[in-house]
Amino acid sequence: MKVPASVFETNCFRIPSFASPLHTNPTMGLFKKDTEGVDPQQPQTDIAHEKDLEKNFEDVQLEQRQASVDNGGSAPFIDPVIEKRVIRKLDWHLVPLLMALYLLAFLDRSNIGNAKIAGMKDALNLTDDRYSWLLTIFYISYILFQFQVLGWKRFPPHIWAAWAIFGWGVISSCQAVVTTWEGEMVLRFLLGVFEAAFGPGVPYLLSFFYLRHEVGFRSGIFLAAAPLATCFAGALAYGITSGKASIPNWKLLFLVEGLPTLAMVPIAYFFLPDSPQKAKFLTEDEKRVASARGVRQTGTTERVGRIKFKDVGLTFIDPKAICTALMYFSCNVSFSSLPVFLPTILEEMGFESITAQGLSAPPYFLSFLITIASAYIADKTQQRGLTIIILSIVGGVGYVMLATTTGTGPRYAGVFLAASGVFPCIANILPWVTNNQGNDDRRGAAFVLLNFIGQCGPLLGTRIYNDAPFYVKGQSICAAFMFFNGILALSLRTLLAYENRKLDRQYGTIEEQKNRIASTEGSKEAGIEANTGVENFGPMYRYVL
Repeated sequence: MKVPASVFETNCFRIPSFASPLHTNPTMGLFKKDTEGVDPQQPQTDIAHEKDLEKNFEDVQLEQRQASVDNGGSAPFIDPVIEKRVIRKLDWHLVPLLMALYLLAFLDRSNIGNAKIAGMKDALNLTDDRYSWLLTIFYISYILFQFQVLGWKRFPPHIWAAWAIFGWGVISSCQAVVTTWEGEMVLRFLLGVFEAAFGPGVPYLLSFFYLRHEVGFRSGIFLAAAPLATCFAGALAYGITSGKASIPNWKLLFLVEGLPTLAMVPIAYFFLPDSPQKAKFLTEDEKRVASARGVRQTGTTERVGRIKFKDVGLTFIDPKAICTALMYFSCNVSFSSLPVFLPTILEEMGFESITAQGLSAPPYFLSFLITIASAYIADKTQQRGLTIIILSIVGGVGYVMLATTTGTGPRYAGVFLAASGVFPCIANILPWVTNNQGNDDRRGAAFVLLNFIGQCGPLLGTRIYNDAPFYVKGQSICAAFMFFNGILALSLRTLLAYENRKLDRQYGTIEEQKNRIASTEGSKEAGIEANTGVENFGPMYRYVL
């Protein structure tokens, strides 16, 4: 998309001094494949893979060159003071709103665990098998409707979000009037449909507003709403169930936690921006900087609209996308089961129902803090894989303690470790997807694949806690999957490091390329400015480890 000339006339930007008409010559190229040292005996599969990479990079180079032409020959220099102001405003206006909405979404899906021990079990005649089906049916629809993630790109985000919020808010509140298990099954299925349109795609939406090294921490804050919601649910359930009301406590629980969601519909519609350029809280100068950030990020300012289904198909067979999807599956076995079974687990430890509701809150508050801290550290160090490995070990050890000990103290300590590993792992896996796909269509498709495979984990996780009082089988399975997640993270990190070394050999290191572009001769020969489209597949692109 052509960026208005006014973008480059404002005092927010300066065109680099080496820019010249020759700078946009599309017939010249600095980033030529280095054929020296190539092994003639290289396997054909590797050669074919490299050709695919070259084709992707060549396509992107053409797009970036055209963007460079449209932009007057070079990407703009962005005033760092104004850029910091833009980021700060996005952090204060966008992230808290999305976090609040996800908190409500997670609260509405997981409060059934608190409702069960607050009287719902007897009112609906729930056996263990029937309760497990109430959990499973949600994830069946949640999986089947994962294609809705691409709705964030196809439709204006404020309309898409408002529709999803309205849908799950109505369904969640209606659980207060259900009288049969069959009716609750229908409502849980519909709840999964509408929640699938929101939560899974929000990290993808954040990639429209933040640069690659910024999005992980913001995704972590957003996803930290999950343990915070569970913490809040336990404390709120304790307050509701400890009093006396004219309606059953479990019905009141659904109403108190469902109606606030409906109140958020107009807020999302009027205050959720479709793009940085349309954010009402930004000044005109700040919007110009936001536009320039988009050019620097992907070579264009237009992020919502047409979908390239060829890129979608390529993503579905990408080993990196498949690996993160398997990691998400592994974590979700535990992620889905812990909130809905923890009140029951604590009750089986010997605590009264009301006390069990309150004791479920502290582990999740610790998890909330670790989620934000780990996402921040991973962004700063750009070592997301190592972060996930460490968290997987912590979570696995927690589940081992739950599976092998019988004392109340050690088991409760195990809950803290399990929660501190599982939730932060999820918060780092999702931004790893956006970090390592080279355009918006592939990032969106990767989230579809991630959720389609990953959300099958709850189908297993919600069916393995059937051997009260210690639930050894369920805890052991969760422990195994957490350790398996660490192995997958190590394998993926090794693959990404190998891919980065290949790109360095093919195009030169990032530093070498910047040095060539900084020279007068190099800048003329390049036909592309170093800071344009650097987050899309191209010579300057490297995977985040």
